[in-house]
Amino acid sequence: MASGQQDARSQSRPVAGRQLEELPVRTIPAQTIPAAPHFGISQQSRTARGLATADHDLTIVVPAYNEENRLPATLDGLAAYLDPWGIDYRVLVVDDGSRDRTAELAGRRGPRFSTISQENAGKGAAVRNGILHSTGRIVAFTDADLPYDLDSLRTAYHLIAADQCEVVFGARDLEDSTVLAPRRLMRTLAHWVFSQIMKYLVSREVTDTQCGLKIFSRRAAFEIFSRTMINGFAFDAEVVYLAKRLSLPFRRVPVTLINEYASTISLTRHALPMVWDVVKSRWRAWWGDYLLDRVLFPIAGADIPAVNKRQGTAA
Repeated sequence: MASGQQDARSQSRPVAGRQLEELPVRTIPAQTIPAAPHFGISQQSRTARGLATADHDLTIVVPAYNEENRLPATLDGLAAYLDPWGIDYRVLVVDDGSRDRTAELAGRRGPRFSTISQENAGKGAAVRNGILHSTGRIVAFTDADLPYDLDSLRTAYHLIAADQCEVVFGARDLEDSTVLAPRRLMRTLAHWVFSQIMKYLVSREVTDTQCGLKIFSRRAAFEIFSRTMINGFAFDAEVVYLAKRLSLPFRRVPVTLINEYASTISLTRHALPMVWDVVKSRWRAWWGDYLLDRVLFPIAGADIPAVNKRQGTAA
């Protein structure tokens, strides 16, 4: 991995003298964020020859809902880590209809930080919206409180930059993953129960579908998120499922949990709807709603194999 990381670093230096433009807050009504697979914004990223060219190294999407208290520390942490790294990056905050000052915070951070504001539609819709607006060669998303040490992001970046995979999933259940923040017992139990269910419905290999750190090549990001339909918290599982069904090469990397946040997910209110959303995603795949038999964003030499739309088993 060391040689791959060295190669990736040498290929990802910022362009000397590049002037970064200020990016305004954009307001996109929720009704313009429909269920996939044919989003207007994803079509805007097409060219006659495939996916539009990226203009920087890394885009990090941060979905946020009423996060004015926690988001400043997250943006500070991202800048403190990414600036010395030396890559050309952008941070895109997607304000999911917040009632506080969340939408204003990123715009004060300079040209590498920008915000998309949408009417409240759910975390899955916010991440989808941000990723389909991203223009980085590699695209990642993480949570608004920055719960994981960013060394995992760097590892994932170099794996993709070195063409070792197209998708990297952070995984809290790997042997080398560590927890530096105390976890509540009920939260740990809920995570274990949900992960056992996801083994049967989504993937027996990616057993931590809900880890809030996922990284993609530009092509993989658009192939997946141009198809996602879940707007709520279960979108993570849908992303894993689609990556598997599209035969996108993936890796899992250990993560270090440094901040246990007060989650907006309620076990009593969200667990069953999340499972039902995942079950519906299996039905969508069975009936061909995800368009798994075609490549939406072709890149020369990197075609996705066609998938039988009736093939619905989890790998």
